[in-house]
Amino acid sequence: MSLISLSPFDLALAASLVLLLAGLSWRLKLGVERRMLVAAARSTVQLVLLGLVLKILFDTTSPALIGLLALVMLSVAGWEVMARQTRRYRGPWGYGIGALSMFLSSFSITVLALTVIIRVEPWYQPQYLIPLLGMLLGNTMTGIAVALDGLTRQAHDNRERIEARLMLGATWGEAIADIRRDALRAGLIPIVNAMATAGLVSLPGMMTGQILAGSPPMEAAKYQLLIMFLIASGTGLGSLAAVWIGSRRLFDERARLRLDRLGPGRR
Repeated sequence: MSLISLSPFDLALAASLVLLLAGLSWRLKLGVERRMLVAAARSTVQLVLLGLVLKILFDTTSPALIGLLALVMLSVAGWEVMARQTRRYRGPWGYGIGALSMFLSSFSITVLALTVIIRVEPWYQPQYLIPLLGMLLGNTMTGIAVALDGLTRQAHDNRERIEARLMLGATWGEAIADIRRDALRAGLIPIVNAMATAGLVSLPGMMTGQILAGSPPMEAAKYQLLIMFLIASGTGLGSLAAVWIGSRRLFDERARLRLDRLGPGRR
């Protein structure tokens, strides 16, 4: 089965549904219509630009251009992690914790998958590298953001309990251990739910795209399983790294709780 091409008119019809939803938001005074329209416009511009960039990359397979695009993706993901925090870390740490955790998890797992599992030659072929890295970064970003947000909020709300444990002789790790566990659990819930409901409640995005593009359903299912396992491991490792670094940052060299390293709470 050949791929059915979409015309600008087809996309305009789909976009009209977003306009309808924005109109309903305005009519019901929900206050999200502007953000919805801006998000729709941003996604349109970003995806069109990405399509043009990928076309150039597919034609040239330049390692320098591929590396630059991967760096841009990581940089934006790191910023989004910081922007989603209710109480973000002050200074470079606010950006660095998320970006470093995603680099350690998403990049290493992407390279492992391309070199050992899929065995692409060369491993940096943009047809495989960019979509795989994008899916890992996007999902890892969500898990890390949720985990860090839970860590900082609970540490602030339970500061008296943490300080009481420290005065009783607990180490900084023991004083915040239960909060770290709760934060990690929250960060892993989305991917656990996604794996548990895949094929029953939802048809995952990659499998849907491959089927629409004409791939055999079983081949699409195998690739989707691969992606979900990689995303789960990337989210887990990234969240572990972020929560460990973030919790260590909440204490100084003398194991004193330093909530002044967090910014003020934001709504």
